[in-house]
Amino acid sequence: MRHIRRSVRAPGWHSGRMPELPEVEALREFLTENLVGHQAVRVLPVAISVLKTYDPPVDAFEGSEVVAVHRHGKFLEIEGDRGLRFVTHLARAGWLQWKDRLPDGLPRPGKGPLALRVALETGAGFDLTEAGTQKKLAVYIVRDPADVPGVARLGPDPLAPGFDEDRLAALLADERRQLKGALRDQSLIAGVGNAYSDEILHAAKMSPFKLAASLTPEELHRLYAALRTTLTEAVERSHGLAAGRLKAEKKSGLRVHGRTGEPCPVCGDTVREVSFSDSSLQYCPTCQTGGKPLADRRMSRLLR
Repeated sequence: MRHIRRSVRAPGWHSGRMPELPEVEALREFLTENLVGHQAVRVLPVAISVLKTYDPPVDAFEGSEVVAVHRHGKFLEIEGDRGLRFVTHLARAGWLQWKDRLPDGLPRPGKGPLALRVALETGAGFDLTEAGTQKKLAVYIVRDPADVPGVARLGPDPLAPGFDEDRLAALLADERRQLKGALRDQSLIAGVGNAYSDEILHAAKMSPFKLAASLTPEELHRLYAALRTTLTEAVERSHGLAAGRLKAEKKSGLRVHGRTGEPCPVCGDTVREVSFSDSSLQYCPTCQTGGKPLADRRMSRLLR
């Protein structure tokens, strides 16, 4: 078994911003480098709420040697050599924190962010943590990743080789929803969330409230190019980056999401926001809506 490279650290993630395809792909690369060929000797749940499956029990993964790490949309899968898979979804405020040397002793349940710990035979390992009060971080021990409901319902991966413009056209052909909601639907397209849907629509110069099924061929071409380019560039920015810098890299690479009140880097107009009960979207009026602001959906419909 090879040694773990010690110059890389996995970060904490405490912004409340959900890790999406590029960040989860970066974690997949990190874990591939640091887990494959090593044995998981202990799997210690600290918050019972994190466990979403009970048969096989979580400790059944103990003794497994990791043979591969996979990504399914926003899900991470650690494949063991004994037929079991450790699958996790980090939700909004979860993250994986790598430790070259785990603390001695058993972790104690409490009010802290630690949800589950995995220890390797080397003494290294990782913690799954979750900030905030909404505990939605999830861990599944399964024989097949398709046994996880969230994985089973995933749509195609937008960075898969076979995901071409015709595939996107077929997915959106009968979609009567607005583009923002369609892009975020994991059963339609896997891995895109609130942040990157804003970025994709900004790059495509489209209103987030435009009906998905109404796209012209030229608009569909722009949307496809923006989808692939935005995600590919985000993955490339994270590739080879020290994992502890992923959070800062994501924020620095965003043009409109999370930048309400700042100037658009393309045209200089002020980035605006539409708020919802549990989230918000950001957009540039000049680039995306013909200079017209979008109305708050809680009060009125889109201004045209």
